[in-house]
Amino acid sequence: MEVVITASAPEAGALAADAIEALVRAKADAVIGTATGSSPLPIYTELVRRHRDGTGPAYDGVRTFNLDEYVGLPPGHEQTYLATIRRELTDALGLTRDQVHGPDPTEAGLPTAGARYEQLIARAGGVDLQLLGIGSDGHLAFNEPGSSLGSRTRIKTLTARTRADNARFFGSIGEVPVHVLTQGLGTILEARHLVMIATGAGKADAIAAAVEGPVSASCPASAMQLHPHATVLLDEAAAARLQRADYYREVYAAKPVWQGL
Repeated sequence: MEVVITASAPEAGALAADAIEALVRAKADAVIGTATGSSPLPIYTELVRRHRDGTGPAYDGVRTFNLDEYVGLPPGHEQTYLATIRRELTDALGLTRDQVHGPDPTEAGLPTAGARYEQLIARAGGVDLQLLGIGSDGHLAFNEPGSSLGSRTRIKTLTARTRADNARFFGSIGEVPVHVLTQGLGTILEARHLVMIATGAGKADAIAAAVEGPVSASCPASAMQLHPHATVLLDEAAAARLQRADYYREVYAAKPVWQGL
């Protein structure tokens, strides 16, 4: 696992944007795993800015797959994750609706939604680069503490803590759905490159557990330690509880530029 400590959230976002653009330039039909929430916004802001400035690559052949989706929101609700990723990223990059995918939360299809989404990802050739955030309790996507490290895409029940964290996107906690469809930890680990971004002091404990603690279902994000190509991008506040922070800085400072992330 490579840990990169940056001076600010925009700097962390720019590094992730560099990695995505390098991938798309090298592979025009790249498959990118997208995350929602506040953590990836610095990445999306930077990608959109570069695209509008004319310095970014073309995204004509790119396909995206969301990590998760709420269950129970009415069709067209602005807080569905498919609507959110279109609004925050893919519409601005010129991706068509057919290029942007998420789990199917319709009630009639719920029993088979996880398996169908897994098949859709597999038919696309798998995810080349998966963007990730981390919950304040260490959850990854909506894999709450206690989730199997080998889990696949499935329906999950959100904890009260996660619903409270997400209430800022709704009028009240009562409006936050109780259930979601989420890629499992086993599904996420199949992506060829994992890129997590975390900023702010509120994520410091979770990052310390995920990066330097034991691999455990108690901290689902710790499963990233098992991946052969995992990158964690942090600002100073999110890195504050890391015991080996000086080592991470030393290693990154000496890294050959040509390696990228």
